[in-house]
Amino acid sequence: MLAGGAARRLGGADKPGLRVGGRALLDRVLAACDGARSTVVVADPRPTARPVTWAREDPPGGGPLAALAAGLRRTAAEHVVVLSADLPFLAGPTVGRLLSALAAGDADGVLLTDADGRDQPLVAAYRAPALRRELAALARERAERAAGPDLTGLPLRRLTGALRLTRLPDAVASFDCDTWDDIATARARIREHGHVLDEWISAAKDELGIDLDVDTKLLLDLARDAAHGVARPAAPLTTFLVGYAAGRAGGGPEAVAAGARKAAALALRWAEEAAGPAPAPAKDRSDPAPGATPDARPDA
Repeated sequence: MLAGGAARRLGGADKPGLRVGGRALLDRVLAACDGARSTVVVADPRPTARPVTWAREDPPGGGPLAALAAGLRRTAAEHVVVLSADLPFLAGPTVGRLLSALAAGDADGVLLTDADGRDQPLVAAYRAPALRRELAALARERAERAAGPDLTGLPLRRLTGALRLTRLPDAVASFDCDTWDDIATARARIREHGHVLDEWISAAKDELGIDLDVDTKLLLDLARDAAHGVARPAAPLTTFLVGYAAGRAGGGPEAVAAGARKAAALALRWAEEAAGPAPAPAKDRSDPAPGATPDARPDA
């Protein structure tokens, strides 16, 4: 993952640390590739939501090719996913799709294209030997021209132009944040694309330092039952108590689900009691007992 750029169009802001949906851009991209055997971030070290290996091009700020070469030196994997650190909508399934397409064909790499059909070589999966081959060729060419063997300042297209590439269109996952307008667009889209609860839960888990997948619908149903059957403030308090009980029971999705079921059943019983007992059936007075005196009083 390349995260050491100068962010000139953002006025030199710390782009990987900018937050979208409450999470740093770097952490959002890290979450999308959390199934990787190893993750190398080319940048100066910083706190991240999960452990990574740090690398740096020499000299720092040498551009994407120099950064890519520095990252490759820290892995022996045959297939590598190469990402920039400014992709707010990248998700695990997209990373999986890139790797599956790479494994299924014979291309050197598979990359996404954006809404305008432009290649996005920093949202891609590559065969590492092909990257090393072409990077070495570029370094030799530089050395022969007495420009030094390093890759500083070379554009990324010098590498991708020599590779056999497959392209997958994806206007959302390929969206990157180069300007403040892009950041504003990403922050607005987080709240509009129908997954605001998922985004909020992911941000909360990162902030709390937990990694737990639970049945969100189950918890929402519990909150609804507690609010309707007891009182509105019972909803957040009950879900808190369920989480606390699950933690005492060892944690995990099963413990949360068991606690939620018990609390939901209690809320339903509470609501049934509040409704009161069912009225007794009316006594049938059409056939008075033998010898009884008819009641001649008018109905009250």
